[in-house]
Amino acid sequence: MTDPLSAFSAFTALPPDWRAWVRDNLARACLPADMVDSMVRSGQYSAEAARAAIAQAPGCPAGAFAAAPAQPYIDTGAAAPDGPGGRAVELLFALRDPAVVLLGGVLDDAECAALRQHCDGRYSRSTVTAEDDGASAVHQGRTSDMAFIARGDCAVADRVERRLAALAHWPLERGEPFQLQRYGIGNEYRAHFDWLNPDAAGHRAHLARGGQRLATFILYLSEVEQGGATVFPKLGLEVFPRKGSALFFLNTDAAGRPDPRTLHAGAPVLAGCKVIANKWLRAGDY
Repeated sequence: MTDPLSAFSAFTALPPDWRAWVRDNLARACLPADMVDSMVRSGQYSAEAARAAIAQAPGCPAGAFAAAPAQPYIDTGAAAPDGPGGRAVELLFALRDPAVVLLGGVLDDAECAALRQHCDGRYSRSTVTAEDDGASAVHQGRTSDMAFIARGDCAVADRVERRLAALAHWPLERGEPFQLQRYGIGNEYRAHFDWLNPDAAGHRAHLARGGQRLATFILYLSEVEQGGATVFPKLGLEVFPRKGSALFFLNTDAAGRPDPRTLHAGAPVLAGCKVIANKWLRAGDY
């Protein structure tokens, strides 16, 4: 005779605190793959056991682990990936695992100038998202100034946003607004991750809207006389700013889990001024 509870055996075998944790995170619309990663990092469960328990939990979406989630990607098989209107950009380099791609000629000089000018007078001290409560807070590790461009607020920004969506093969609606960053001499952003931490209460609130930050675009809107590289310390990689170029990288692995290899930093500007525009691509509509 079949045990009527057998369908939930892996979930019900969890200790009460873990069952409550799984229920709470599913209710917050956290990605099951992120939850698996958290359980594995606790040292108490294998990935297989964690997936079985979450899949059998009440409220888990059907087919949550049926296949790896889709991810944005740049077509590195083409020497000149096409943007809208047949605009060709230059493929400067591509790292395959994790995916890091540098593209040249994504913006022209006039577009770079228009985005910078649009944000003149709008800058304030840059902040980070606190892990404990999700609030925006000034942090000594990020000393730049920032400004935002909402969708529909600037025709040039909207055009560039459509171009990036085409290059990354990702829906326009799954992108955060442009965030411009202005770095003067000595300004930097110390090593950090762009993905949202599913183990942090403050980040879970942000994950509930749009899901994980799957990928990042960094648009270089100015030349920099010296310094200001984008540095990936775990990859031994430094990318130096060139106006009009765009750096693309995935923040998650093939299973949609945060990838610790994507640790990166904005090195201090030593001469001149660096202006960039960040665009984060989400798992769902934002």
